[in-house]
Amino acid sequence: MDEPIAQPNRSRAPLFLALGAIGAILVSLFYIGFVRRSNAIDGTGLLANATPTGTPDADYTIPKDNPDRLDVLILGIRGENDPNAETGGALLTDSIQILSYDQTTKKSAIISIPRDLYITVTDGKKEKINAAYEYGAYHSPNGLRFIQDRMSRVTGVYIDKVVIFDFSSFKTIIDALGGIDVVLEKPFTETQQWGYEFSLPAGKNHLNGQSALYYARSRYSTSDFDRSRRQQQIMFAIKEKLVALDFFADPVKSFSIMNLIRSNIKTDVGVWDLKQFLNLASETDFVSLKRYVISDENLLKVDKGPQNSYILVPKTGNLTEVKKIFQEIID
Repeated sequence: MDEPIAQPNRSRAPLFLALGAIGAILVSLFYIGFVRRSNAIDGTGLLANATPTGTPDADYTIPKDNPDRLDVLILGIRGENDPNAETGGALLTDSIQILSYDQTTKKSAIISIPRDLYITVTDGKKEKINAAYEYGAYHSPNGLRFIQDRMSRVTGVYIDKVVIFDFSSFKTIIDALGGIDVVLEKPFTETQQWGYEFSLPAGKNHLNGQSALYYARSRYSTSDFDRSRRQQQIMFAIKEKLVALDFFADPVKSFSIMNLIRSNIKTDVGVWDLKQFLNLASETDFVSLKRYVISDENLLKVDKGPQNSYILVPKTGNLTEVKKIFQEIID
């Protein structure tokens, strides 16, 4: 059986936190404050309540916590309002990203993980990684802690916090911000997914909530890996709009947007400070932020899963290289 994540009850200050829903609603949220790990997993272990005891897997060991870093797992789920939720699963994650921040150097990195990566969800059970949160939500006492544990083991990065958004809230928040701006190096077209041809020209585009949703979720005309890149692009476009909010000039609108975000996320973050979040977000250097998409062009290869399903597996046969690239990028 996997050993549980140990979460010491200590403060981290100052803290940088980016919250986002990549693939649906991608919102970056930053704040300074004292966040104590009061929700520590008890000594019986997170997975002990969900799975039978099994043989420890060296490929899924818990990494050591790094007190100088803050690593946030960001998931975008389909949600109950998704048209395919009933048959496809409302809690399946269409977007999986990890944002890592070095509190000493102030440098950041964001890494996308493909939803088709085939992993051991728990002892004796293998699934695509996009089903891990759904499994934990139904089979463990706490879905957030389950996915925190599992993703720490898969990536070799100790996950400090988890943020989950669903697609149903995407349009509302983008529209509340007055839309977002993205710059395309080449035209983008999706002809199959939305019932009509959705296209954007090269150059600067101002997107409302619906257009941003289509741009973030389109997958038939391009690969999932390109979609991950687009999702990162939208996340930072939203960040720019949030940083541009003039809290003192229009506090009502600022609080309204922040409350809208708060009401549409699921997270284990316990501190919200709008003014400090805006200050820190504006001071963070996003120009030098490292971005990386794990794909079949680097660490993974295409394989066949149960019922000949499409899956991605590490080229090396284990997670060693995946964990290595995480360390290289965040360091």
